[in-house]
This record gives sequence, structure tokens and C-alpha cells, in this order.
Amino acid sequence: MERTALVSDVHGNLTAYRAVLDDIERRRITRVLNLGDLVGKGPRGAECVELTQERCEVTVLGNWDDFVGREEIELNAAGQWWRGQLGQDQRAWLTRLPFCHDMVVSGRRLRLFHASAGDVNTRVFEDHSEEEFRGMFETTAATGSGPVPTVVAYGDIHAAYLKVHRGLTLFNAGSVGNALDEPSASYVVVEGVVDGGPDAPFGLQFVRVAYDIEGELAAAAELGNPEQDAYAIELRQAIYRGRAEREGLIAAPDLHHRAGA
Repeated sequence: MERTALVSDVHGNLTAYRAVLDDIERRRITRVLNLGDLVGKGPRGAECVELTQERCEVTVLGNWDDFVGREEIELNAAGQWWRGQLGQDQRAWLTRLPFCHDMVVSGRRLRLFHASAGDVNTRVFEDHSEEEFRGMFETTAATGSGPVPTVVAYGDIHAAYLKVHRGLTLFNAGSVGNALDEPSASYVVVEGVVDGGPDAPFGLQFVRVAYDIEGELAAAAELGNPEQDAYAIELRQAIYRGRAEREGLIAAPDLHHRAGA
């Protein structure tokens, strides 16, 4: 049996990322795969990119990685700040990330991507329709040709869940640095035999890791992280900033990019 850690949606939160990677190391898991969105929201995207390059065997493209990395895309002031924290080589590296990654574990074909089989910006929530569920397993121009997966792992919505339906398994790894289901870091451990047959056991474990939220927010404030009130309510209370704005919990900022959760 082999164990592989799946992490997602770090979003520049270096404190949470270090806590998760430390937990993975304590479990003696050496293979780490990343489901994208390394940057934006949090202040230390450059450090998170560097750590990902060091520790993750595979990283797929997230929507924030895409629009922050591509310099031809016009951003508002907050987006420009997050882009400006990255070196030119790091931005170029983000734009070269693959859309998806396939592997076989205990006879199951596992596909990893950030948001959906179609593109990095189409969001599929836990309360998806049956059509949306089926669509996560489809072969598209983005995924390329090849065998249809039986297990799909994704990120993007910042909330962990598992759904099994008619022999297909869909799960979300949650978010390391910007969880919106509970205020702790989330990742998933996949257990099975890589390239093994269907007789081998297969398992999924959802892991929550506590980290120093106040320490992360202090570092963000010191570095001048934009939209700090929104960042704080998301980290402390797991309330999405858009909802917090609608409910009057924080002031709405000037119009800014809404491509990512």
C-alpha cells in the first residue's frame, strides 16, 4: 500500500501550507500532488510557489494561477499586488502548469484537476446536479483523449466532500490556505497500490490540520496584503468574502476579479 497526499488552494497562506506539509511529513508520506491555486488572497504567493516546486511531484493549473500568472490579463490593484509578489520566472512557471494529471491506484483511474473537466473557471459545488456530476468524468478538449476516469479529485470550492454514485467517485480535497467549510487546513490522503490492479485495497482519508491563523493574519497585515478584512473573515470564520459583503460583515471593495473562490 502506498500513500499520496493531495493538497489544494494554498492561496499564498504560507503558515497553513507549512503546517500541512509538516503533518504529511510526520505521516511519512513522500508523494505530494497539488490541485492548484497557489497564489492570491494571501500575501506569500512567491514562497508558496517555491515550496510547491520543492515538495510537490505534480501541480495542476488553478484559476488564480492562470490569471495572476498571465501578464496579458488586466487585474485590479489587489490582483496586481499579488502578481507583483511573484518573480517573472514564477509567473511563467504557473502558466506552464498542466491542466490535469491521471494515475492508476488499485485499478481505479484517478484524474486530478482544479475545478472541472471543461476549464479552470467552471465551478462545481457539493450540491451539484447529476449532469454536473457526470460532466466531471467526461473527456474534454482540456483533459485530452484517454481512458475515462472512475475517480476524480478536485479543489476550487474550498470545501471538502465525497460523493460515490454508480461506480464513480468524486471528491474535493478542500483548501489548505483558505478553507470555507471550517477554519482549518484541509487535505486528502489517497491510499492504494499505484499502477496496481483492482484487487488491491483503495482508501481516501480527509485530514484537517490546525494552524496559527492569527500569526498568518499578522504576517499579511505587516506585508500590506490587500483586502485584509476579507482575508481575515475567511480564515477566522470560513465565511466567503462575497457572502460577508452581502451580509454587511465587511465593506465591499472596489470592483475586483471574481474568478476564484
